[in-house]
Amino acid sequence: MTIEATERDVDDLAQDVADAVRDRTLTVAVAESLTGGLLANALARAEEAGSWFRGGVVAYASEVKHEVLRVRPGPVVAEDAAAEMARHVAATLGADVGVAVTGVGGPDEQDGQPPGTVWMAVSLRPGPTTTHLHRFAGEPADICDATVHAALGHLLEMLTSG
Repeated sequence: MTIEATERDVDDLAQDVADAVRDRTLTVAVAESLTGGLLANALARAEEAGSWFRGGVVAYASEVKHEVLRVRPGPVVAEDAAAEMARHVAATLGADVGVAVTGVGGPDEQDGQPPGTVWMAVSLRPGPTTTHLHRFAGEPADICDATVHAALGHLLEMLTSG
């Protein structure tokens, strides 16, 4: 990654995302679990969000991931789950780009994964879906903050690469 998300302010990253999506005339939707709306909040605060941010789905419970975001039965702290969340939130909300985060904030493990395990996905419609695995340290709030930073960094990287 060319951008160290953890070294940049979340508002600066969200603004860079806003600039990039407006330059490419794209729209964005998010599906998030452990962050409970923090990623959507960061994007909604960026300039002219009303013109490019379609919205988000906070799918905290596994059942919501399966029923609303059409994630196949099985573990939700997994690469496939993140990819499906990103693709399906984009399709459901009519966005060009879907971003998803699913993981374990702690203090307990989930799906056999320790706290700090986070899968992220960015999906461009039509086009590729990229996934990223992170293992963050700290308290649940620290893990959530690191997740938002990293997700914005991955989204920005996809928007500005190639």
